[in-house]
Amino acid sequence: MMKKLALSMMLLLGIPFNSYADMQHHHHDWSYEEGEQAPDKWGKLSPKYTVCAAGKEQSPINIDSSKAITSELPKLQFEYTKIPLQIENNGHTIQINTNHQGGKLQIGDESYELIQFHAHAPAEESVDGKRAEMVVHLVHKNAAGKLAVVGVQFEEQGDTENPFLATLWKVMPQQEGDPVKFDTQIDVKDLLPADHNYYTFAGSLTTPPCSEGVKWIVLKQAVSFSAAQLEQFKEVFHHNARPIQPLNDRKVLSSN
Repeated sequence: MMKKLALSMMLLLGIPFNSYADMQHHHHDWSYEEGEQAPDKWGKLSPKYTVCAAGKEQSPINIDSSKAITSELPKLQFEYTKIPLQIENNGHTIQINTNHQGGKLQIGDESYELIQFHAHAPAEESVDGKRAEMVVHLVHKNAAGKLAVVGVQFEEQGDTENPFLATLWKVMPQQEGDPVKFDTQIDVKDLLPADHNYYTFAGSLTTPPCSEGVKWIVLKQAVSFSAAQLEQFKEVFHHNARPIQPLNDRKVLSSN
């Protein structure tokens, strides 16, 4: 009954059905660990997850910078607003929810609302065969329900703390549970590097149900964080990155 009610609400809100499993909390029929629920077996765990194995535009990928096609791509306009901090440990990552108050990303004529962001260590996508120590994925959705994910790479720089992460990590939930709200205001623009040049390609969710049709944007410039901040995250999630997927016939475009 509750599932039917949830699906009805999604229909009213215009949320695509293929995002439903990805948005449920405490969903533990897949894993990053070795074994029966390992990433290479996701496609066989449920009929809902078959695209994890059968899809031709799966994420993450390795970006070969020498083969990326330089194009006149639209500038990324990050029009984010300050929001109260709401953070959760959903069993797979640390996620910050915006409750539809986080502002938007404008890409040319397309407008995408920021709905949440979360972290993976190591980074999921790689550039020239190298994964950064961590990545934050900023998940956006447009009026048609299409997703655009911006990847912000994090590189460890000794003792130099990242102030934005420091605010989040101070209240990072160690155990899985419901979102926790704080009065602290955060400005997601503070997470971004100064340079917004990027790679872009067609991809998918990097977790089951691995739905395709996701616009991926990987910022070229990394931001720094400390070794201690990396270890703090890895104490909770020591490895939560999906293996690199085949590029197949896709092209990667570069903004410069």
